[in-house]
Amino acid sequence: MKAEPHKVDVEVGKKIRVQRTMKKMSQTELGNRIGVTFQQVQKYERGSNRVSASKLVEIARALDVDVRLFFDGLEEEAGNNDNQPVSKNFITSRQGLLLNAAFFSIADERIRENILRLVQTIASGSPEA
Repeated sequence: MKAEPHKVDVEVGKKIRVQRTMKKMSQTELGNRIGVTFQQVQKYERGSNRVSASKLVEIARALDVDVRLFFDGLEEEAGNNDNQPVSKNFITSRQGLLLNAAFFSIADERIRENILRLVQTIASGSPEA
């Protein structure tokens, strides 16, 4: 029986996925850039395979981010993974990442502000808000 992935590996994997999705890059493209298969990228993103330090540097270069980004806030996130608020889970979900990428691809700041107000209005009227 395989052991559960370490929380740090899972958190680093989530951050890789967030950055890859924000760059609108497929797992295959990232894999090609760093010399691994898309299946290996999937395993990195799930945390089921650890990313070596050298491979993490390659990933950071391929995604054009500072390698330290993968460790920012790691102690807080990895320490209490089970009690994350729903909003934190949504942000790192596929839907949340796609929504965020689409939102920031809107060049007109006034339109983004209007969308934000619309969503806040809808949320304030929802029973769960």
